[in-house]
Amino acid sequence: MKSPTVSVIISTYNQPKWLSKTLLGYQYQTFDSFEIVIADDGSDERTKTVIEQFQTQTALRIIHVWHEDQGFQKTTILNKAILASNSDYLIFTDGDCIPRNDFVAVHYQKRAPNAFLSGGYFKLPKTISDLITESDIEAQACFDPKWLLYLGLKKTFKLNKLCSKGRKELLLNKYTVTKATWNGMNSSAWKQDIMAVNGLIPECNMGERIANLGNV
Repeated sequence: MKSPTVSVIISTYNQPKWLSKTLLGYQYQTFDSFEIVIADDGSDERTKTVIEQFQTQTALRIIHVWHEDQGFQKTTILNKAILASNSDYLIFTDGDCIPRNDFVAVHYQKRAPNAFLSGGYFKLPKTISDLITESDIEAQACFDPKWLLYLGLKKTFKLNKLCSKGRKELLLNKYTVTKATWNGMNSSAWKQDIMAVNGLIPECNMGERIANLGNV
């Protein structure tokens, strides 16, 4: 089997319902040369069951990295997931973040030498999150502002950034830039650069830790 071009590292802890919706998002990516490494901070059997279902019933390449629950050890399990990854470029996200279908593609296209990428996220009310189905993810309806407003989402300026394309996207990216900090739900970097700074350090600002890598 050909080695993946990108590894998507997803952190999770006892949220099987949301992890399932997140993994559904990776079934419909426009870029398919990637693997998923799940950094599991000690979840119970429910999470394992969800992962095994996706491993056996979909084409997704998933590695499950788990350790015993000993309190909040997210950076420790992330470091283990980094070591378990099989590609040169790593994307980091959380197990309750459904990716837009170009999520992996955008990170891959915008990667640059000696740099990390930092993106944002759009937080939905739980009432709306509960309503999102696989068909909504496949059709990308859950990224459609009109669909979200119909379900009761309050209108904000940030809604403009959710699925803007073309000139509007360029303008928003230029004038509403995400801060160059390490955002665990939407960041990416070269594996060799992360390894060069000894990985993720507990209780440390990752943005400061890899500041020498530059930013975009």
